[in-house]
Amino acid sequence: MRQAEFVSGPRVLVVDGNVADVRRRQIAAVGYDTGTGYVNVLRRLQPAIECDVAHPADIDMPAEIAGRLGIYDGVTITGSALCMADGGPAVLRQVEFATAVFEAGVPLFGSCWGLQVAVVAAGVAAPLARRRLRLPPVVTQTVAFGAPLGMSVALPRTRRRDVAICALQMWAYAAAYKAPNDEQAAERRRVHIDYPIAIDRVIGLGRLPTARLQRALASPGRWRRLDRVLVWVHWFWFTVPHTALAFILWRHPRRFAGAAVMTYAVFDLGACVYWLVPTAPPWYAASVAGRQEVGGEVAVRRMMVEYGEFFWKDGWGPLYSVLGGNPVAAMPSLHFATSLMAALLLAETGRLAGFVGWSYTVTLGFALIYLGEHYAVDLLAGAALTVAVRRLGPHAGPQLQWLSDAIAALEARANPPGTRRP
Repeated sequence: MRQAEFVSGPRVLVVDGNVADVRRRQIAAVGYDTGTGYVNVLRRLQPAIECDVAHPADIDMPAEIAGRLGIYDGVTITGSALCMADGGPAVLRQVEFATAVFEAGVPLFGSCWGLQVAVVAAGVAAPLARRRLRLPPVVTQTVAFGAPLGMSVALPRTRRRDVAICALQMWAYAAAYKAPNDEQAAERRRVHIDYPIAIDRVIGLGRLPTARLQRALASPGRWRRLDRVLVWVHWFWFTVPHTALAFILWRHPRRFAGAAVMTYAVFDLGACVYWLVPTAPPWYAASVAGRQEVGGEVAVRRMMVEYGEFFWKDGWGPLYSVLGGNPVAAMPSLHFATSLMAALLLAETGRLAGFVGWSYTVTLGFALIYLGEHYAVDLLAGAALTVAVRRLGPHAGPQLQWLSDAIAALEARANPPGTRRP
């Protein structure tokens, strides 16, 4: 008689989504917590299954678990009394844990709360792991931009949810912005260098406006007050569009949804142009492509980087590696386009806010040309993009309303009356 071979069951890591206090109350009420109950169900369905339980809501993921995720056939995250929009360490730890699971290539299943974590973690993990996993750009962007959509369905609308959706949207945009530079050799073959130079020479009456300004105002080897102010104006741009939206959410919440849609439409449409027509800024044409200004003059400087190395010293390299990412994303200038959109939106809320927005935008426009970050034509294209979004947005109203109604219907099914709101 042939002896039966022993076949072990799958090994699964069960992540209990609740914090310790909730688990203690569950045990006091019914004798077991969510994680234990989940394991019991799995064992009834598959007696040979091997299960371990983790509690990342309470502590950061231990290094030994992070290094051993590959031993599991799958990971599942249970339900929880938490809500993604609550934020806080208990939520962030679980998103970080799920992100590590995705990066390890281990299948992940989420139940209710676990689905919220999985959607957000997938949107975070896809851009981070795109090179290692060799994800096609369309897959990376679909997953990344699906995260804010998934959160809008999974959670009832609150201010915190709106902020979280905006953060996920910008994470997806950042991935779309940086991804073309993953293949640097191919990107250099596609980059357009000459056409903005030709247009700017027309605008500058025979010379580049950047070259004119730097020759008139800059002193190589010295940092004047004007130089420092303009560099910091440029650096502050990273907060300006979002600060404007935060102000609108705080003081004029009914305007927030429309303002956010128009702002992030400018970001996303600009990123599409970067993919289709990669265009070099002045500093790239000078330092990488070797283009010189007419008459044998010295090529334009990238003063922002020069000052960054002077001011931040050894800290500049790591800082720039985070803020940079795509050297040929210049046309249109999203620095100027999004600042212009912020100025227009702020002006609708009041004169003082509009004055602040317009003052910053005008100063930034001058800084971008003077510092060698953008051609004048880049700013004109950015302004055209913003105006187009403002004017064409209402014509997209029926389509956007259909999408909004569809998301609202899904949200209502996911959050029936009586759902706890954060």
